[in-house]
Amino acid sequence: MSGAFLAGLMTVGLALLWPGHGLRQEGSGSPFAPPPAPVPPARESPPPAPSAPPRLAIVVDDLGYEPSRDAEWMKFPEKITAAVLPFGPSSRKVAESAHNRGWGVILHVPMEPESEAPDRTEGFRLRRGMAAEEMESLLARMFEELPEARGVSNHMGSAFTADREAMAIFTAALKKRGIFLLDSVTTPKSVALEAARQAGVPAARRDVFLDPSMKPEEMRRQWEKAVSTAKERGSAILICHGRLETLRVVLELLPGLRDEKIRMVTVEELIESKDKET
Repeated sequence: MSGAFLAGLMTVGLALLWPGHGLRQEGSGSPFAPPPAPVPPARESPPPAPSAPPRLAIVVDDLGYEPSRDAEWMKFPEKITAAVLPFGPSSRKVAESAHNRGWGVILHVPMEPESEAPDRTEGFRLRRGMAAEEMESLLARMFEELPEARGVSNHMGSAFTADREAMAIFTAALKKRGIFLLDSVTTPKSVALEAARQAGVPAARRDVFLDPSMKPEEMRRQWEKAVSTAKERGSAILICHGRLETLRVVLELLPGLRDEKIRMVTVEELIESKDKET
């Protein structure tokens, strides 16, 4: 009997020692447990990619008809986009000078306003109801005058840019020439961007108009709005008239762009960069 009792004790002992039997706390150092998986070394997070600086495109409207005033703008110390009216006494010289400086050049196309607005462009404005052939012929003359122009914007045009049929004909003509469109936004009813999209024409619209008022304090407020827009959205388009009073204010405010780390570009550069992003 004692032999049987000892045999039983030995059996129970072996069962307790046999792998897989009995209780083992998690992490116990059993020689039969698989070795723990190696812990991979911690990796440092890659540094964030540097963000591109905000960009501002300044468009100077109505150049080409005041030679002495236009010459002062051609001394501007930063890159701008010259919006040149066709058939003026200094139109060709301004376009050539701006192009040679690496600036943007766009044709500032006279268009029909909602109300009478007499100026020296009345004889060659694009108007509602124009046949496609007549409009294309007039545009061809304008581009022959200013071959440096890579885009167009509207001079006046509150009636024309709100007319879907007229804008469809106009943007179809731009498409044939590979020309981009900048909507000056002379009316909240403008359908320029919609017409450009339908025609497959690269387009943009201005964000801020600097000098609807010639008061320096109001121009400064509009300038700050353009700077804020560029910082918030990454870019902004500012339009101003080519007046000497405007030039003086802009030259006074220009150093602040360097402090804000805002880069000056042309409208064409902005449109091209947005096309690449999409």
